[in-house]
Amino acid sequence: MSPACLAHHPIEQQPGKEPIMAHASLNPTPMSAPCPGVPVVLALDLGTTTGWALQATDGLITSGTVSSRPSRYDGGGMRYLRFRGWLDQLAAERALPQAVYCEEVRRHAATDAAHVFGGLLATLTSWCEQRRIPYQGVPVGTIKRHVIGKGNADKQAVIAAVRARVSPTDDNEADAIAILLWAIETKGGVL
Repeated sequence: MSPACLAHHPIEQQPGKEPIMAHASLNPTPMSAPCPGVPVVLALDLGTTTGWALQATDGLITSGTVSSRPSRYDGGGMRYLRFRGWLDQLAAERALPQAVYCEEVRRHAATDAAHVFGGLLATLTSWCEQRRIPYQGVPVGTIKRHVIGKGNADKQAVIAAVRARVSPTDDNEADAIAILLWAIETKGGVL
């Protein structure tokens, strides 16, 4: 295995404000040669502002957020079409993920948030099914227990724990990074 594979790669932050999905930047810093055995893993915190984190074949982790907020002229399904387009763009510009993990939310504070989450989850799972990519929801308590050691920790504690390792722009990106770290460090919950 090359030395580049063994090196710890810092998480690259996506600069700027919250991008609109159609204009989200997916240009990482130059990558080293692929390392055998390093899977491409995508982690998502689904919502109107979706946090994402991706481990590439060289072990480099990139992260950011992407907005699915519709404009006032969009029909109800446009946010889901844009999200699918963003997933296609991510796969084309980076690499097709070998596994996808997302936060498994069982309770939402608002009805609209629940509807958006359900639509994004349906879009994501159908996208994965079409490409034969395994996907898994990760319970919120499992993520918190992995990052902090306490399954009922508050959101600020999770953000602080992730910020101790990297610098996420907001809680959505921090959650996606936490999910990715769980997926990598536990090999998808196998350990």
